[in-house]
Amino acid sequence: MKIRTLITLGAVIATFMITSCSKYPGFKKSDSGIFYKFHEKSKDTLKATEGSILTMNIRYYLKIAKKDSVLFNSADSPRPFEIDLKKSEYKGDIYDAFGMLHKGDSATFLVNAKDFFLKTAKYPQLPAGIDSTTMLYFDIKLLKCETLEGRQKAEAAKAEKFKSEEPGKIQAYLAKNKVTATPSATGIYVITQNPGAGRAIQKADFVKINLTVYSVDGKKIFSTLDQNKPITFEYGQPFDTKGFDEAVSVMKKGSKATVLVPSAMGFGDKGKKDMSGQDIISPYSPVVYEIEVLDMKTKAENEKAQKDEAANVKKLADEAKAKEPILIQQYIKDNKVTAKPTASGLYYIEKVKGKGANAKAGNKVKVHYTGKLFSGKVFDSSLTRQPVQPFEFTLGQGQVIPGWDEGISLMSAGGKATLIIPSKLAYGERGAGNDIPANAPLVFDVELISISAK
Repeated sequence: MKIRTLITLGAVIATFMITSCSKYPGFKKSDSGIFYKFHEKSKDTLKATEGSILTMNIRYYLKIAKKDSVLFNSADSPRPFEIDLKKSEYKGDIYDAFGMLHKGDSATFLVNAKDFFLKTAKYPQLPAGIDSTTMLYFDIKLLKCETLEGRQKAEAAKAEKFKSEEPGKIQAYLAKNKVTATPSATGIYVITQNPGAGRAIQKADFVKINLTVYSVDGKKIFSTLDQNKPITFEYGQPFDTKGFDEAVSVMKKGSKATVLVPSAMGFGDKGKKDMSGQDIISPYSPVVYEIEVLDMKTKAENEKAQKDEAANVKKLADEAKAKEPILIQQYIKDNKVTAKPTASGLYYIEKVKGKGANAKAGNKVKVHYTGKLFSGKVFDSSLTRQPVQPFEFTLGQGQVIPGWDEGISLMSAGGKATLIIPSKLAYGERGAGNDIPANAPLVFDVELISISAK
């Protein structure tokens, strides 16, 4: 009894010494050199081992001036973070830390930042401000711990469940929507709202449609109507599913129909996943298309239409280029701008003078901005994004438009200015997206938040 008491007491004292002597109060140190602190210890016996698929909530960050500088947070993603647990690459790496966890555990680990970036993340060089003494903090909650075999078994069971449910889902949809149409030989239902007119769509026709895709229970998956961007595709080339192709083959210009497609003519036993591996459409799930044929052209007609469109775009771009100097001078006059243009044509209008040296090429800068057309329409702003955070880039490296590289170099930290940027220093003849036309001069209200060495 005394021996056991002494051993227990010795363990307590040793633990106290390790914890209290640590420069990281509250943390213990593992044999591999990882500092760790458990917040929640699960009773689950399933432990992370090499080859396990780990699903977790994870956040890692640096502590700068006692404040957290977050580098990654899985809470910002639509689903938890997943990783295959590899064999440790070196003593005390993050894989060692993962291997200390059981399903349900939550803990904070400290890992050497230099080793993490150079050895684990394979950065070619260390990020600014990090050296051999810097520690990365990892907050982790292990949600799942699976073997590949276990996951495959679970996925197969889920697929079988969906397969058994599919006939009932189809019948429920038909009953709810009072569908009287007869299915085709392949099992698709085409419910026509407008038959259209003219000839049927043929192979090699270019077909312009509005398309909305739903799950059979009514969840919208995709729609061209959300952004008012119809799709044009060449019929006969792979586009979406066999069921979609079959439905379009019986449509004409002006046709509008709702199409119920069973999984055998849809996305089958695999379903459809997004880039992160999450189901968009589950295995053995029927889908519903709403299709409206807006236009159709033969290949020759489509080629002519594209040439005509290209000629029209060029004509508008040329007209905008010719008018740009007049527009800029009118804008200068209307807004009572007294600043003179730089040699490149940039107008720099200082609103608040910053402090210290101006930003220079090679500096990393953080900027808040609002970009507008001369009409006053805002096309982008760092202040309306969620979460609100400054835009960061390296000055003078061509990471931004030339007008920004030049304009920000005239500012110092804390400064605010308006930049009037001619199109040759912005997006030129190509424009940008749907919001910035070709040869459009731009206005940016900018605030230089900070300047740091690269």
